[in-house]
Amino acid sequence: MEIDIIDLTDPEYSDLSSVQLAMVRAAQAKKNALVAENEAEKSKLFYFMLSNNTARSNIRVFEEERLDALTEEKIEAVREDLIHQLQFEAMSSEGNEIGPYRYPENPNYLLSAPQRFLVVRNYYMNVTSDAAVRLQMYTMDTLARAYLGEYYETLYEILAQYVN
Repeated sequence: MEIDIIDLTDPEYSDLSSVQLAMVRAAQAKKNALVAENEAEKSKLFYFMLSNNTARSNIRVFEEERLDALTEEKIEAVREDLIHQLQFEAMSSEGNEIGPYRYPENPNYLLSAPQRFLVVRNYYMNVTSDAAVRLQMYTMDTLARAYLGEYYETLYEILAQYVN
């Protein structure tokens, strides 16, 4: 996936956390969907006007410009939302009075449920390369059950797939 929703240099991308990278990818997917929807609308407009023998009309040009402007507004809203999310994540990932946020020593309860899922998943994927030990550690982790809530079973199923 080509990332062009925001302009970051390679060192800036490498400094992003896994949660921030997930945010960037999700925003990029939204942008790609908006662009595809815009192209579909313009194509639909062209074929409609072609069926009415008005495809070379300035009306089509003006309507396509209007569709492009609306799409650019929506993309800009997604971009601004992403920038705010990245800034908030950077602030909230710094830590609290106990110290820097790290799972399981000092979990960040300011994260959303999907973000918590990514944090815990990354922790268990990096803690050991033995899939069976990883799954056993996860099942004994009582903090993960409370921290992840409904995502606990989802992560269990993912980690169990590595064992088989």
